[in-house]
Order: sequence, then C-alpha cells, then structure tokens
Amino acid sequence: MPGVEEDVPLKDPRVTESRPCKPETSGPTQEDKSSPEDHPSCVIDTVNDVSKLSSEIGMNHDFHVEEKVLPPSSLEGRVKETIHNAFWDHLKEQLLATPPDFSCALELLKEVKEILLSLLLPRQNRLRSEIEAALDMDLLKKEAERGTLNVPHLSKYILNMMTLLCAPVRDEAVQKLENITDPVRLLRGIFQVLGLMKMDMVNYTIQSLQPQLQEHSIQYERAKFQELLNKQPRLLDHTTKWLAQAAADLSMPPPSCPDTPNSSNGASSSPSEAAISPEPLSPAMVLSQGFLNLLLWDPEDEEFPETLLMHRARLQELEAQLNQLTILASVLLVASSFSGSVLFGSPQFVDKLKRTIKALMEEFNSRPEEEAMVTVSEQVSQEIHQSLKNMGLAALSSDNTASLIGQLQNVAKKENCVRSVIDQRIHLFLKCCLVLGVQRSLLDLPGGLTLIEAELAELGQKFVNLTHHNQQVFGPYYTEILKTLLPPAQALETEVESL
Repeated sequence: MPGVEEDVPLKDPRVTESRPCKPETSGPTQEDKSSPEDHPSCVIDTVNDVSKLSSEIGMNHDFHVEEKVLPPSSLEGRVKETIHNAFWDHLKEQLLATPPDFSCALELLKEVKEILLSLLLPRQNRLRSEIEAALDMDLLKKEAERGTLNVPHLSKYILNMMTLLCAPVRDEAVQKLENITDPVRLLRGIFQVLGLMKMDMVNYTIQSLQPQLQEHSIQYERAKFQELLNKQPRLLDHTTKWLAQAAADLSMPPPSCPDTPNSSNGASSSPSEAAISPEPLSPAMVLSQGFLNLLLWDPEDEEFPETLLMHRARLQELEAQLNQLTILASVLLVASSFSGSVLFGSPQFVDKLKRTIKALMEEFNSRPEEEAMVTVSEQVSQEIHQSLKNMGLAALSSDNTASLIGQLQNVAKKENCVRSVIDQRIHLFLKCCLVLGVQRSLLDLPGGLTLIEAELAELGQKFVNLTHHNQQVFGPYYTEILKTLLPPAQALETEVESL
C-alpha cells in the first residue's frame, strides 16, 4: 500500500493564518464550491479540459485515476515526507499538551466530515443526516473548549462509517486501522484510506459517465473540425490522399518471403489470412488499411491525415510498441527453433526470457538497434544454456550457439526474413482486430505470435479504441471521400460512421 504521506498533504495554501492546521485535499471543499455562473470566464477553458479528458476516456475503456506515488529516494518524496512528519508531530504535541489543544484536530475532523459526505450517493439521506449529527462542528468546538473532545471515540465512529462506505477492495485497509491505538497514527491512517476511497469514487463516477463523456467528445471534436473546414475548404486534402493510398495498397498483391526457421510449426499460416481477404474493396477495408498504414508512417512526411493529427503522438507510441513486439516475437521464434519445445513448453522459462529481452530492449532508445541486439543475442544464448543445464539436458554445441547468436543479431536488420514475416503477421492480427474485434482475433493468432499473446492483446485494444473513436468522430467525412474513390456499388455497401 502506498505511504500515508501521499494522501495527507500538510496544509491547504488557501487558508488564512487563523486556520493553520487544515490539510490539503485533492478536490474542492464545501466552502470552495461555486456554480459555473459565478465564473463565466472559466467555462470555455473547462469545456476544453473536459473534452480532452472525455476523448481519453472514450478511447480507453479501462481509464482510471491512480494515486501518484513518489519514490522515497526522490527529492520531492523526501521533502513531502519531512513536511508531513512535522505536521503529524505537531498534532501529537497539541494533543499531549496540558490542557490539550484541539485546534488542528478540529480542522482534521472537519475535513474528514467533508470527505465522508462526498462519498455518499444522492439517495443516502439517512447516512448524510447521521454524519452531520455525529460530526457537528459547532458541538465539537464547544467540547474542545471544555477540554472534553473525545478524539479516539470520534475516530472509532469514522472507522465504522468508512467500513460502510468503502469498496470491498479497501476492507482490509480499514480493518488494519482498527488495531491502531495511538490517536495521531490512527488519524494519519484514516486520511490515507480516505484518499484511496475518494479515488475509488472518482473512478466509479468516470465509469458511470463514460457513455455521456464519449458522446460529448464525439460531438465536440466533430463540431470544432467542421468550424475549421468551413474556413479552410481544402482541409481534407491529406485525408483524401491517405485513403486513396490505402485503396491502392489493397489492389496490390501482398509481399512474400521465404519460409522462416521452424515455419512448419511456430510460424505456420493462420486461417485468418484467408478470412481477411482484400477482395472486394469496401469502405471498411479501405479505412482499416488506412489505419494500418499510419503505423508505418514516415516521420518526415508532413502530409499526415488532418482527421488524425490530434492522435499522431499516440499513433507513434503504438508504432514503437509494434516494433518492439516484432523484435520480441522474432527473437523468441529464432530461440525456440534452437532449443526445442522442452524449454519453450515451460511458462516460467518463457516469462523470464521475455522479461530479460524487454529489459534489454530499453537500450534501443539510446543505442543503435544492431549494437543493442548484440547484447540481446548473447544474453538469450546464456539463458538458454543455463536453463538446459538446470534441466539436465544437453547444452547447445558451439556451432549451434554461434548460429543462434548470429541469427538473433540479424533480427536487428529490418529486411531480415524472420522479422519481416512476424511484422506482416502482427499487421494481419491488427487488421483482424479492426474487423473481428480483439478477443475473436486472439482465438486465431497467426503463427509465431502465441508467445506474445498478452502483449498483442494490449496493443490491439489500444489500436481498436483509437480507430473506433476516430471513426465515430469523422465517419461522415470518410464516407463522402470514399464515395469518390470506390465504385458506387461498393461505396454504398456500408457507411463508415456505422462501423
């Protein structure tokens, strides 16, 4: 569980000197809340921010807010820890004073009350009234003035309320707090878990509003693009050229390559290759090919489709992820052809080897690919040698070891046949994802990709989410463009917007 310090800031910078003990919160308090009408100048900025967020949520169905955990060794982490420790030490001194000083404790209880109320659903009126009564700040202030404020008793009540309101995943964290007897440590722990509960509520709200946010994003992006198109009638020129190239690509025969090592097993053809036939041309297939072409886009080519400029950086990230998976699968395929099914039939060995390769592939960002592959090939060879030895199997001969290292190093070359075949089959998988969906495509993976199934599922889902959102926004424009590129009978087969 993350440290308490991440959820209990020292002090709200908005408060005056008369309220020095109020901790920061991640959202506005009851005092800070106001209607949009009070700040009309902020409405446009708010709409823009919401649109960016809703676009992200629309493309990522698993979107959720996560707690930011700073590394303890980082400067910011050390500073926060020092400040928070000072705050809680100060609270302890106040409570141990004679007579006790409850000023900071009152501010903390007020903040706890506001958080608990924020976690309630609109229909939970009884709990709202109960919290208001149990944490009546006017009454608590009078008790503090008389020196009779019972902090442990109030903390116990708060824990009981947290047990009622928390998600099941937080039950264990709340139960651990019940064993803490020190009032300061208990309050500190309460704030930590309340911070997690607030985050749970935010994620619940996001999931509940996802359809509305997605629809808002679609309508907003389309309206803004139409405004630009009205001012610049040639704004779709690059998009038209992009779709025309996709149609031309589908009319050409796919490139071929000789069989790869172990092609009869690991890299055998998949029925998906026959299922995704490029004939006859249809708007759906042209658009799918266009999206696939974006993953091969020349960074020097400035004629990027106008309808996808907002997501160009995201597409470049997907392209980089695809390239890494191509290398990873190629390395695994070559290695398996030398070590046989014994090693690669062990999930533990495969997982360990994949982790090793992925860690070494991080050097590709700072070193030439061919140079970094030397390290990868040597390490993979050592892993195979050691694993064969541990299992009591015969080690690779010196000739086989040299051949293995040589073939692995050749994977760094983009024209390498193994790499070319794997690259084609990952693109085939992504095309299947666009047509059939990710889960159905995983049931019929092209040969050579089974060892990276989890990674492919992640890549495919990201790609499908992005393209689906883009189609929903710009489908009407794509339909009109494709009517000019395809024969009438094919162009009218389906509307892109409905895919």
